[in-house]
Amino acid sequence: MRTYPFLGSALMNPYIDYCKTIGSWTEHRAGCLRSLDTYCIQNWPGAEELTQIMIDGWCSLRETEQINTFISRCRPIKHFLKYQRKCGRLNLEYPDIPAVRPSSYIPHPFTEEELKRFFYECDHVEFYGNVRNCKNLQFTIPVFFRLLYSSGMRTTEARQLKCNDIDLGSGVVSIKKTKGFNQHYVVLHNSMLKLVKRYDEVISILYPDREYFFPDIRGSFHPNYWVAVHFRKLWKKASSSAAVPYALRHHYAVVNINEWIDEGFDFYDKLVYLSKSMGHCDLESTKGYYSLVPAISTILKEKTEGGFNGIVPEVAYEKSNK
Repeated sequence: MRTYPFLGSALMNPYIDYCKTIGSWTEHRAGCLRSLDTYCIQNWPGAEELTQIMIDGWCSLRETEQINTFISRCRPIKHFLKYQRKCGRLNLEYPDIPAVRPSSYIPHPFTEEELKRFFYECDHVEFYGNVRNCKNLQFTIPVFFRLLYSSGMRTTEARQLKCNDIDLGSGVVSIKKTKGFNQHYVVLHNSMLKLVKRYDEVISILYPDREYFFPDIRGSFHPNYWVAVHFRKLWKKASSSAAVPYALRHHYAVVNINEWIDEGFDFYDKLVYLSKSMGHCDLESTKGYYSLVPAISTILKEKTEGGFNGIVPEVAYEKSNK
């Protein structure tokens, strides 16, 4: 367990135990509290206890910080202070956190050619250095990114999968480390299940007693930046367009929705299944993908253009000399 020299074990140990008990102790929460701990040490050397001015200083919007980043950074501190107040250890005011603003980010619409080139780069990635780590990365990267692509998992969910979360017989994946603690299940496609089984056999030779399905060199799960760094390097070789790993999740939803255009009443049922497998708390979150379906205009054109042209024939325009 990492130490928090300023906040101290008297505050942190019970809080960490509490969070782990309810399943809310995350890498992000730990990082925010470590950042607060470091901030207090650097700005108030010699101080012995957490004060309101420290909280107000750390929980202020920084000059180069986006509002949603600020909200994400301060929420764990508010949770920490609420817990300490209930336990009677601290009586400090919570930071004033505004509501999250809707993101204007539009995910990159992958083309088939882009995806082919990207996965080609995944399969031919080369690393140099520690032999064990190089082999680990060469085995892991092709499987990890294909899992994101084929299942719609969040990157955090895939990173923190444990070996006992995946039933290699049925292909059912139990996702426990997820957004909002909304445990859900994903059933792998048969082709993905075969790939996962082969990966498990190979990686087990390098890490015979591993806990996490995709272990890092220490046997723990890969950090968040690991996904971003490797995706960026591989994507740069495959395409000049801008994209992020999370766009693979959007692509998964979009492709499924596009395939249901002629499903009629079954469309709603399939949308419910998709919502559950993606770990959405409500159906509205899944419906939001309607606005992100890049191929919807093409599909509508294919479905309606023939009938429209039959009703309204094309008009031949002639240049006039007048």
